[in-house]
Amino acid sequence: METKFTRRNWFKSTAALSVGLVAATSLVDRLLAAPMSQAELNYLATANGGKIRLGSNENPYGPSAKAREAVVQILSEGNRYPFTVAQELKNILAAKEGVTADHIHIGAGSGDLLCQTATAFGIEGGRIASGFPTFPLLMSYAQVFNATWDKVDMNDKLEYNYDALASAVKSNTKLVFICNPNNPTGTLVDWNKVKSFCEDVSKKVPVYSDEAYLEFLDPSLQRSMVELVKKDMNVIVSRTFSKIYGLAGLRMGYIVAKPELIKKIAKYSGDFPYSQTAIAAAQASLGDEEFMAMVRSKNATARKVLTDFLNEHKIFHGQSLTNFVFFPAAKDGKTILSKMEERGYMMRIWDYQNKEWCRVSIGTEEEMKGFVKAFADLVS
Repeated sequence: METKFTRRNWFKSTAALSVGLVAATSLVDRLLAAPMSQAELNYLATANGGKIRLGSNENPYGPSAKAREAVVQILSEGNRYPFTVAQELKNILAAKEGVTADHIHIGAGSGDLLCQTATAFGIEGGRIASGFPTFPLLMSYAQVFNATWDKVDMNDKLEYNYDALASAVKSNTKLVFICNPNNPTGTLVDWNKVKSFCEDVSKKVPVYSDEAYLEFLDPSLQRSMVELVKKDMNVIVSRTFSKIYGLAGLRMGYIVAKPELIKKIAKYSGDFPYSQTAIAAAQASLGDEEFMAMVRSKNATARKVLTDFLNEHKIFHGQSLTNFVFFPAAKDGKTILSKMEERGYMMRIWDYQNKEWCRVSIGTEEEMKGFVKAFADLVS
């Protein structure tokens, strides 16, 4: 029998979940930005924090000057609810993506939208399939509602294995999650391959395409699955202002999907999950091609510092086109985390295929030069 959820019931369930998070360490683990490795769980008990943050895929150059100015200007409207400006932003995003405003839903970063989608598709159980490792928030949150996460390993290049993922779709699969370029591996699969996958699989089950890092690609490669949304396919595309735009702390993201899917997801949104400042900064950031080009250029230069080091030491890594790199851990993860923190650098350790892997976010060129020197001393 189908469970009916009213807005009141939804707020009750989220309130209960919030209370439970305080006591349930395992649930906190599941809802963090990445599945915590055992090394991180062991390490965090004594960690004191680091100086240079290379663990959260943050943009070290943002927000842009335009976004900062927009935030200052909008402060005088901080006493007003963001009804009108939110709709204005939806209209602008709709024009940008070539759809109508009822194809757009905005939220407090793509994380907020991932959780809303997880609820919409996981609240009655069933299965959600994705590649692995990938950004896990949607699947982890759906598991709170007793959905099952079906994981499909990357191929030997640390790329999404779309053929294997298509084969993993079952009769009770509710949603398939993809991420291109993928977090944490940084790898990109050809747009045509992903497009064919989405066209085929979306006939059976909706496909959620996370495009958080699309703008880090050369503009010639920035092709989105929004093209399939325009054809009325069961595809949901999420984008964020947290990454190349440098607005991670302000929280603004959006999804593009056909109106019936937008309605299915949006009913699990809070009334005001976004602020005047986030909307203003996002609106000012859109179309700032000069700023995005600067970030892409500096990121590529700084990333090369790390990949050159890995290549020189014959350390396998995903061929990243993003602002992070994924490679096997040369020592046990807890030692890497603690020793690098002592040297002033924070990073991540992931568990995958019974091994520990490093994911290092790209900072400035000088930060990466310091990181590889410290890392070389550690693993030598």
